[in-house]
Amino acid sequence: MTTRADATSGVDRTTLVRLTAAKSIANTALRWIPPFLPTLEKAFGATTTQLTTVIGIGELAGLSTIGVGRHLDRGNERAVMVGSMGLVALSSVVALAGSLATFAVAFVLLILGVANFTVAGHAWISNQVDYRWRARSIGLFEVSWALALLIGAPVIAILINLFGWRGPFIALAAGAGLAAVVVAATLPRPEPADHTGGQVQPTLRQGLRVVTPRAWATLVGSATMAIAGLSIFVISGSWLDDAFGVSTGGIGAVAVGFGAVELLSSLGSATFADRIGKMRSTLAGLLVLLVGLGVMLSAGDALAIGVAGLLVLLLGFEYGFVTSLSLVSEAMPDARGTTLALANGIGTVARAFGAIVGGWLYGRHGIEGTAALSASAAVASLCCFTLSRR
Repeated sequence: MTTRADATSGVDRTTLVRLTAAKSIANTALRWIPPFLPTLEKAFGATTTQLTTVIGIGELAGLSTIGVGRHLDRGNERAVMVGSMGLVALSSVVALAGSLATFAVAFVLLILGVANFTVAGHAWISNQVDYRWRARSIGLFEVSWALALLIGAPVIAILINLFGWRGPFIALAAGAGLAAVVVAATLPRPEPADHTGGQVQPTLRQGLRVVTPRAWATLVGSATMAIAGLSIFVISGSWLDDAFGVSTGGIGAVAVGFGAVELLSSLGSATFADRIGKMRSTLAGLLVLLVGLGVMLSAGDALAIGVAGLLVLLLGFEYGFVTSLSLVSEAMPDARGTTLALANGIGTVARAFGAIVGGWLYGRHGIEGTAALSASAAVASLCCFTLSRR
C-alpha cells in the first residue's frame, strides 16, 4: 500500500534532498552576486550600472532553455542537470581571471547552468508528482533559493574576509563539480511520460501556435512577477551600501535574513498553497510584495525600516513566485517540458529587462526609480494572473 508521503510527493525524499542540495550550490553561485555587488565593483573596477548591465545581458543566456524543452519531454532530465552543474563549476573558474570582460563570460555560463538545471529539475519533479500535490514537492525543491542566502551568504562573507573576492569562486567551482558527480551517480532516470499518444512531439514553433490565451496569461504573469522581484534584488546590496553605509559583514547578515524569509516563503508555499489554492496564494504574494515596496520607500535613513521593507518584499515575491511555478507547470500539461522551458525563456527576457532597467533607473533616480518599475511589473502580474482564471 502506498504511504501518504509517497502519494503526495511521488519522489524519494533522499533524491529530492540531493537535488535540492545541488540546486542550492548553483543558486548560491548566482544569488551571492547582487548582495555583494560593492565587493565585485572594487574587484573588477566597475560601477553598479556596468555590473547590473552585465547581469541583465547574461540573463538572456537563459533563453537556451527553450531549445532544451523537447529533450526534457523525452526524459533526458538527468543529462541536462549534470551538464548544467558542470557549467556552473566552469563559470566560477572563468571568473577568477578578474576582469569585467571575463566576469561577463562567466555570468553567461552561470546562467546557462542555473537556468537549465532549474527547468530540468522542475520537469523531472512534475513528471513524478500529481498536480494536486505538486506545489509541495516544488516548494521543497525551491527551498534551495533560501539555503543559498541562509547558509551560502554568510559562508561567502567569511570567504571574502579570509581570502578576498576570489575565495567564493574557488569554493563554488569545487562544490558544483562535486554536485554534478553526485547527480550523475544517484539520480534515477524516470520513464518519460507519453503525453502524445505515440505521435511525434511538436517543434517549438508548432508548440507556440497552440498555446492558449489562458496559458499565455499565466506565462506573462510569471515573467512580470520576476521583473518585480529581480529589479529590486539586483540593486539591494548597492542600496544598502549607498543609503545606510552597510559593510560587507553587515550585508552578509542582511542576506541571512533574506535567506530566512525565503525559507519561510518556500515552506509556506509547500505547506499551504495546495490547501488554500495556488492562484489565491500567487495573488496574495504579489500584494505583500507591493506592501514591502511601500515600506522601503518610507525608510528614509532608518536602516531597520529599509531592511524590514526588503524582507517583506522578498516574503511576498518568493511565496507568490514559488507557488506560481505549479500554475505554469499545468498551463499545457501535454507538453510540460516545452511549457516550462518556454516559461523560463520568457522569464529570462523579463529578468534581463528587470536587471538592466532596474540598475539604470537606480543610477539615474535612486531607489524611487527602481521601485516604480517593480510596482508597475507587480500590478501587471496581478492583471495577467487574474485574466488567466477566465
